[in-house]
Amino acid sequence: MIVAATAAIAFMLLADPAAAAPATGAYSAQPVYFLGIPVDFILFGLTLLGVAVFHHKTLQVALTGLAAVTVYKLLFTGFRQGAGFSGLVLQLHHEWVILANLFLLLMGFAILSRHFEKSRIPDEMPAFLPNGWGGGLALLAIVFVLSSFLDNIAAALIGGTMARHVFKDKVHIGYLAAIVAASNAGGSGSVVGDTTTTMMWIDGISPLRVVEAYIAAAAGFLIYGIPAAIAQHRYSPIIKDAPRGLQVEWTYVGIVAAILIIAIAANVTANLKFPAVLDVVPVIGLAVWIVILVTAPLRQPDWAIMPETFKGTIFLLALVTNASFMPVEELPVASWQTALGLGFLSSVFDNIPLTALALKQGGYDWGFLAYCVGFGGSMIWFGSSAGVAISNMYPEAKSVVRWVRHGWFVAVAYVVGFFAMLAILGWHPDADHKKRVEINPNHAIHIAMGDR
Repeated sequence: MIVAATAAIAFMLLADPAAAAPATGAYSAQPVYFLGIPVDFILFGLTLLGVAVFHHKTLQVALTGLAAVTVYKLLFTGFRQGAGFSGLVLQLHHEWVILANLFLLLMGFAILSRHFEKSRIPDEMPAFLPNGWGGGLALLAIVFVLSSFLDNIAAALIGGTMARHVFKDKVHIGYLAAIVAASNAGGSGSVVGDTTTTMMWIDGISPLRVVEAYIAAAAGFLIYGIPAAIAQHRYSPIIKDAPRGLQVEWTYVGIVAAILIIAIAANVTANLKFPAVLDVVPVIGLAVWIVILVTAPLRQPDWAIMPETFKGTIFLLALVTNASFMPVEELPVASWQTALGLGFLSSVFDNIPLTALALKQGGYDWGFLAYCVGFGGSMIWFGSSAGVAISNMYPEAKSVVRWVRHGWFVAVAYVVGFFAMLAILGWHPDADHKKRVEINPNHAIHIAMGDR
């Protein structure tokens, strides 16, 4: 996966400048190059390499990398919003809503997953799932469907919680990668299932253009789902019978349902009715925490999980912030090759600004782009917020080597799904999108909840 990440970065760096789209933002100074590569990318690449090698010290590595890039840009190049400390402040001002939403959602959905676990519904799951590896495949399908209308963090955590109970705490690394892949792929074809697709919807792209992504997502599901389910069955098969005398705690179920319903309602209502509010308030994350706190007298949240969840959350925020500092204002000309490359790039870069830049550039087939930026982050455990959430629940997943070794089929599924969609539908770019809707990319980044 380190090779894939390097190739993705090279995709952006080595693109023909003459063929690149016009810059979409005002970078305050030209990057400093070393061997033809901006030093920003070199520092970020070293950070990602450090995370891969020192997977027991991921938080320290991520914070060190962020500090190094910040100091470098303060001293030499400035930020997208300006030079020096004032440029840094303005840059963070533009990013803070995304970061705040990510923080609140990751922390809040960790509480939700424990509520769901205490509801005892996961203990009931073995009685409803098929025997053999088909049960593991069915569980992945449940995660896929849930993610079509839930936040992918919530879908992944619910899937991880169910897997823990179904497989009696023995969950294969490859199966964890498949849970993340299912949660990311499930939202790629729904305008309410992923931040990037919500951005496209708000920008005037028809939901029917985005729903095409399910062709690639469904084809990819078979590629990663079957081997992951077989590997999990060999590692630890489903324990079919639920415990005797089990009673579902319906109060916990009601709280979980309330959190999810309010989160979805806040997302849809704010985006459609009050998009300007999303520029200044982390609406979705606040909605989740309001429900958690209001319902606390009914069932006390498990606050004991907060310290470890906090570490994982800060790790992701450090990487997202670092990625936002990179000089990626130019994309190659829109094509299916570019969209395919953006998927690999999404495994190491925040997919929200990448989507915003693509919307500004125009000329993409938006179903392809939705699939690529939505699914691409599944190839590395820290490539999406769903992956970070799962790794908080299963710390053994915090190894790039083990993730790639046991979850290699996710990257294969990404490529197979892409070319299956290309063969079935062909590439049909929306050439008039940029002419119809002119949108400020900085605004686009902030009109959806933070999701990676």
